[in-house]
Amino acid sequence: MTIETLDGPPTLGVLYGRALLTARSGGSTLPDRRLDLPGVRIDADTVADYNHVCGFSVGGVVPPTYPHMLAFPLQMRLMTDREFPLPAPGMVHLRNVITQQRPPEVGEPLRVAVHADHLAAHPKGAQVDLVTAVIDADEVEIWGSRSTYFVRGAPAPDAEPSAPPEPDPHVGRLPHAVWRIPSDIGRRYAAVSGDVNPIHVNGLAAKAFGMPGTIAHGMWTKARVLAALAGRHGPAFTVDVVFKAPVRAPSTVHLHTAEADGGWDAKLVSPKGKDHLLLTLREG
Repeated sequence: MTIETLDGPPTLGVLYGRALLTARSGGSTLPDRRLDLPGVRIDADTVADYNHVCGFSVGGVVPPTYPHMLAFPLQMRLMTDREFPLPAPGMVHLRNVITQQRPPEVGEPLRVAVHADHLAAHPKGAQVDLVTAVIDADEVEIWGSRSTYFVRGAPAPDAEPSAPPEPDPHVGRLPHAVWRIPSDIGRRYAAVSGDVNPIHVNGLAAKAFGMPGTIAHGMWTKARVLAALAGRHGPAFTVDVVFKAPVRAPSTVHLHTAEADGGWDAKLVSPKGKDHLLLTLREG
């Protein structure tokens, strides 16, 4: 695999412009290339803004979903490349698995590496994994993730799923919290993350891509659930989330949680019992 070292983080505004101008698939195979961004340092003020939007307390450890913010510009750089086989506009996040050895610290030097993996057919289109590693100054991977994205109607080779079976959380019948999802949460999360995918910020564009209307970012819903579990687990864990159905903005969702062997289970469910998000967190 070729390694391309970047001088700085890609500019998301430029990448989204490129994506809209070249909203088509490229080649038939994934680029055999890894993007490396050295010298990354987490800014305290940016983390504070993120925490306000996602529900984490300000001034604590860096949230476990925050490194996705470091990786997303690199993911977009790969996905908007002319040789990338799937179009970026309208791409939907299906699953995200994070394995953290320890939380990154504000100001410490980090290297972020991203590559694409496992282009495969989906019953309604195609899916692909974007794999991220966050590496500290001792060359230890302290955080890693695998994000599975889906494009409706796109072609892809038949392949076996790359991930293990979906998480199977076991929670009680009664919710532990009822959340009202605000209508502007897509714009608020986009402002701190740079992820301005139109399905999250524009109702007409969302419907054009097959959504019921403007929907919340998947990584915001994952962060919001983990914020509710903050302080209830150790620093090393794997948290696996499947985004089952879009969370409309605005809407009401019910959070169900339960302590599990070695961690926590959680679901976000509609008032009528439709699963939006399935989560399992296991320590170690």
